[in-house]
Amino acid sequence: MPDEKLARAIRSRVRRNILHILAIKPKHPVHLIADELKITESSASKHLKLLHDLGILEFHDEGKERFYSLKVLEIKELLEVYDRVMKKL
Repeated sequence: MPDEKLARAIRSRVRRNILHILAIKPKHPVHLIADELKITESSASKHLKLLHDLGILEFHDEGKERFYSLKVLEIKELLEVYDRVMKKL
């Protein structure tokens, strides 16, 4: 079910951080996302693939680099609400 997959996707702190990055800096390359989160490119790619497969992200390739951006812009609002709720818990 899509709602369960979305809930699982945003439950991960790494994936939420990726979404926060892309909400601020659209069209971001994998290696910079990995650098900002201090994770391997392989790990970043796995998280990005999951978010892409859910339909939240889109990408385009330029040469050897893959750039990701938000496909569902409303995810920004969802993250804002999620963060506000978590601060109250």
